[in-house]
Amino acid sequence: MTALHLHQVWLVARLQLARVFFSKRSFWVYGLALFPAIAFFAHGIETQITRSHWSPLAVAPASLESIHEGNKDEQVLARLGAPIRENSFDAPRGIFRPGRRLGPGPGSGDEPTVRYRILHYFDGQRRWDLNFETGILQRIESHLIISFDEDRSVFAAIFQHFYLRLAIFFGCLGIFINLFRGEMLDKTLHFWFLAPMRREVLLAGKYLAGLIAASAIFTTGAVLAYAAMLWPQDAAQVSAFWSSHGPQHLLWYAASAALACLGYGAVFLAAGMFLRNPVIPAIVILLWENINGVLPAVLQKLSVLYYVESLAPVPPPMDPNAPMLIRLLASPAAPPPPAFAIAGLIALTGVVLWLSARTARELEINYGTD
Repeated sequence: MTALHLHQVWLVARLQLARVFFSKRSFWVYGLALFPAIAFFAHGIETQITRSHWSPLAVAPASLESIHEGNKDEQVLARLGAPIRENSFDAPRGIFRPGRRLGPGPGSGDEPTVRYRILHYFDGQRRWDLNFETGILQRIESHLIISFDEDRSVFAAIFQHFYLRLAIFFGCLGIFINLFRGEMLDKTLHFWFLAPMRREVLLAGKYLAGLIAASAIFTTGAVLAYAAMLWPQDAAQVSAFWSSHGPQHLLWYAASAALACLGYGAVFLAAGMFLRNPVIPAIVILLWENINGVLPAVLQKLSVLYYVESLAPVPPPMDPNAPMLIRLLASPAAPPPPAFAIAGLIALTGVVLWLSARTARELEINYGTD
């Protein structure tokens, strides 16, 4: 392209940006981008409320660790004071023993019931559950009210399984497929075709506008969700993480979101030019992306998800007992190295845009058929 063509591309992008950002067809995209941030923020609010309610009754961890199985409930109450919460119920004897289910088993209808009592304590970080049977401590359990490692794994799962596979997918569908198809429905595309510029330049300008908008929306959503995940965590843990891998992880999450917009944007821009009904290509592409893990290696390289999932810094947790098909569908079979993933996605995007440009040269407007 010449300098004039580049100037025209930027001019089209500037004119198109306001339409992309503020179109009624695009407003629901903001909800998809902000949903993870809202969920983590709500989780943080819940954690802060829990801490504020339990902190006045917090017990020193050393005092809780001095409690042992076999202690009586009166001894525990005298040593630790009032619990944050208490539960009592009647059930068959031995439900706190290993392997025993809550409630009588088959043929045990005549088994006598005893009194159970559960005292809950808080040490500032953990909730301790002291389980008593007939006044004797049988089992001690402790749970972090918020776990940094667990929340990071949850963020990785949400990012890959919701953000990349659904939020960015449907967000780019809403933004890019309307760049041409939306103007056909509004009967305004012919004004662009009357402008003294090549069709490829028009396509590049519209794609650039969609890419800027989608990348800004979804990278901002990823950064806000990451910040909301870090906010309620222990300050010392966050500081140590941020001084080591934190900025690098955030950069890769943002880059994955932007590159997903790059690939999906090209695919849906082409779909909007080739097909009149966006529902059918959306369903086909969604199925193709989500069966990526079971496809042959050559076909996997024709998927946007194959490249962007490998760039995420933390793999999502996977239940080892999950069926093999679920594990294959949830992640690519052989993730490529980051450099190959970026180069491959750029190449795939370039091929799709090249095909779209060839179609744009011969595109004819017939509003009567739309």
